[in-house]
Amino acid sequence: MKRTVLFLIALSISCYVAAQQENKPLKPTDLYRIPAVSDPQLSPDGKWVAYSVSTVDTAKDSRVSHLWMQSWDGKESIELTHGAEAASMPRWSPDGKYLAFLSSRDSKNGSQLWLIDRRGGEGYKVTDIKGDLSEYAWSPDSKRVVMVIGDPANKGKEEPKIPKPIVIDRYHFKQDVEGYLQQLHDHLYLLDINTKKLDTLTRGDKDENSPAWSPDSKTIAFVSNRTVDPDKNQNKDIFTIDARPYATMLQLTTWKGRDSNPQWSPDGRYISYLRTTSDADYMMYDHNVLCIMDAVGSNSRILTQQLDRPVADQVWAKDNKNIQFLVIDDRQRYLASININNGKISTINKGEFGISDINTNASGNWVVTKSDPYTPTELFALEGDKLRRLTFHHQQWLNTVKLANVSGFQSRSADGTDVSGILFRPDSIAGKKWPLILFIHGGPVGQDEYTFDITRQTLAGAGYAVAAVNYRGSNGRGLDYCKAIYADWGNKEVKDLLGAVDYLERMGIADPNHLGIGGWSYGGILTDYTIASDTRFKAASSGAGSALQLSVYGSDQYVLQYENEIGVPWKNADKWIQISYPFFHADKIKTPVLFMSGLRDFNVPTIGSEQMYQALRSQGIPAELILYPNQFHGLTKPSYQVDRLQRYIEWYNKYLK
Repeated sequence: MKRTVLFLIALSISCYVAAQQENKPLKPTDLYRIPAVSDPQLSPDGKWVAYSVSTVDTAKDSRVSHLWMQSWDGKESIELTHGAEAASMPRWSPDGKYLAFLSSRDSKNGSQLWLIDRRGGEGYKVTDIKGDLSEYAWSPDSKRVVMVIGDPANKGKEEPKIPKPIVIDRYHFKQDVEGYLQQLHDHLYLLDINTKKLDTLTRGDKDENSPAWSPDSKTIAFVSNRTVDPDKNQNKDIFTIDARPYATMLQLTTWKGRDSNPQWSPDGRYISYLRTTSDADYMMYDHNVLCIMDAVGSNSRILTQQLDRPVADQVWAKDNKNIQFLVIDDRQRYLASININNGKISTINKGEFGISDINTNASGNWVVTKSDPYTPTELFALEGDKLRRLTFHHQQWLNTVKLANVSGFQSRSADGTDVSGILFRPDSIAGKKWPLILFIHGGPVGQDEYTFDITRQTLAGAGYAVAAVNYRGSNGRGLDYCKAIYADWGNKEVKDLLGAVDYLERMGIADPNHLGIGGWSYGGILTDYTIASDTRFKAASSGAGSALQLSVYGSDQYVLQYENEIGVPWKNADKWIQISYPFFHADKIKTPVLFMSGLRDFNVPTIGSEQMYQALRSQGIPAELILYPNQFHGLTKPSYQVDRLQRYIEWYNKYLK
C-alpha cells in the first residue's frame, strides 16, 4: 500500500514537471484568455461573495463583465448573469433580500439599476434613467437607494441629425474619455424601492458624488467641490444632507485640498475619510492620509500622518474602534489597521503582493482581492491575519504558460539616491546576460508593485530581461521622494532609470550592447527624456507621450497642473523650453523609436507622438507611428492591446536581437 502511494506521488510529481516543461512562454494573444476579477461584496449573512468577472468577447472585440457568487467556504461558485450585455457593480440590500447591479440590457439610455430577488426569479430592471448612472448605495433599512446621475446630454432628448456646435465656456474644458466638457453635472437622487419613485436630492451647477448612508438611514454624506470655480482647484469637501427632497446640506470639512471617501462608523458617531496632505490649488505629488471626525464635522484629526505613505480604501470594523485600510508601500500594497482611541497602527497582512478591494459587513467576515507577480487578481477571505483563497478564475490558463522569474532589486543613482525596482527574467540561470528592456511606469505618481504584469511578462516571454524602476516621483517611498521632481521633469527620473541599468549591467544580468527602453503615458514621456540624454539604447517604444511640452498647453487636460507647477508659458517660457529638451535636442537622439497613440486621447494627445516622430524622421532616424482609432489614453479594445504587445516584440527583436 505504501509503495502504491509513493508511486502515485512520484507519478504526479513527474507529470507536473513534464507539464511545466511543456508550457509555453506568455505571448500577446494569451491576453484574450485572461479574465479580470473585481469588486467583491459580502452578503449580509457572510455566506456569499458577489463580484464581477470580465472576459474578452473576441467576436465583438470587447470585454464583457458578468456577476458571479462565491460561497464563503469556497466550495461553490455560481455565474449569475450571462449574455452579450454587461452587468457590474453588485450590491446586496442590507436585509439580504436583493442583489442589485448595473446593466444597459433592455435600455436605450445606458446603465440602469437591476435587482435579483434572492428568493427566486430572474433579474428585473428598476430604473429608466436618461442620465449616466455611475454610483449607487443602499440605505441600511433597505428601503431606498441613493444614486449619482449625470445631467443628460441634449436635456435627455435624442441627438439631432446634424449635431449642434459644441459651446465651451469652462477653464477646464476637455477630459480623456469624457471629451469636451460642457455645463453638465452629477447629482444625487433617491429611489424608493417599493414605489420606484425617483426624487431629486441635489441640483445646481456643482457635482456631488461618493454618497454614504448614516446607519439610521436618515442622512447621506457625500463629496463636492463648491468653490466659485471648481475647475481652478482640487478642493473637495465632505457634506451631509438629510435623505429627503429639498433638504439643506451641511459642510463638514474646510480643508482646501481634497477630502474623499466618507465612511460612517457602525454606531453613526464618526465619519472617517481620506485627505490630501497639500492644500494647494493643485499638487500632483501628494498622497492621502486617513482622517476621522465627529458626524457633525467637529474634532477632525489625522490618524496616519506618521506613516508617510499613501493610504486607501478604509473600512470600519464592527467594534467602532478599529479601521482597516490599505497602505501603498515600497512595491507593495498591504493591509493595516488603526485603533482610533490610542492611534496604534498594526500590520495585518503584508508580503510581496498587492491587496485591494476590502469589503466587510455586520457578519464580521472580511474579503479582499490580491495579486502577486505570478497570479492576476483573485478573491481571498481574510481570517484574522491570514488569507484564504476563494476563487481560481485564472488557474486554467496559468496551467498552460511558463511565466518569467520575478525578483526585486535596489540600485543607486549617480547622485546617491537609492531606488527600488523589479526584474523579470525568462529564467534565473546564474551568470547569464540578457538583452534588457527598461519598461517605465506612468503617472508619474504611482509605482510598480509585486503584482501580475501582462506587459512585462509578455516581453520576458519573448526572451528579454525587463526592468521596472520606481524612479523619483513614484509613490510608496514617502512624500519627499514623490515631490522630488516638482517642476523639474526628466532630470532626477532619468538619473534613477540609468542608475538601474548601470546596476543590472554590473550584476551581469543586462547585456550592455542590447538595451531597449519603453513605456506608456509618463513612461513614454520619460522614454523621450532618456533617449535624448543617453544614446546607449538600441530601440525604444514611446506610447502616449510628449516631448515638446510647450505645445501641449491647452491641448490636454492638465492646464491646472501646468499653471500651478510650471507657470503660464508667456511668463515662464524658459522653464517650458527647459522641460521640452527631448524635442529641442532631438538631434542627439540616435535610438530607433516606435511611437504609439490613441487617436481620441485627451490625456496626452496624439500631437506629442507626432511631433517626435516627425523630428526623428526628418533626421533619418528609424521611427514608426502607430495610431489606434477611437481609443482614449488607455487602449480598451482587446485586439489593439494584443497588437501593441506584438509590435513591442517585433520592434525590439528588430533592433536588439
